[in-house]
Amino acid sequence: VQLVESGGGLVQAGGSLRLSCAPSRFTFDDYTLGWFRQAPGKELEGVACISRSGDRMEYADSVKGRFTMTSDNAKNSVYLQMNNLKPEDTAVYICAAFWCGSSPSGWGQGTQVTVSS
Repeated sequence: VQLVESGGGLVQAGGSLRLSCAPSRFTFDDYTLGWFRQAPGKELEGVACISRSGDRMEYADSVKGRFTMTSDNAKNSVYLQMNNLKPEDTAVYICAAFWCGSSPSGWGQGTQVTVSS
């Protein structure tokens, strides 16, 4: 399973970025996509995911109210809108094929997000 992310970059604190993720080898209906991130020297952190039933989104406490994940079934894509970014949001953001609580079955290569103070 291959996933491709885009949209990372350098932004000042308080700014916004929108990440995109698209699967390259399977239809969107077969999997759900979510986001992890890994900051330098820290463990992998779940950022956003969709429940197994598909009826709710879940977010890490550290991003609630600032990050929003959406999907576009027509484009087989999922997006992560990140607003009011903080320096502590600096990390490699990685798209993965998984539901909340499940183990990912596919990963993207990651996209770097750097937030300057």
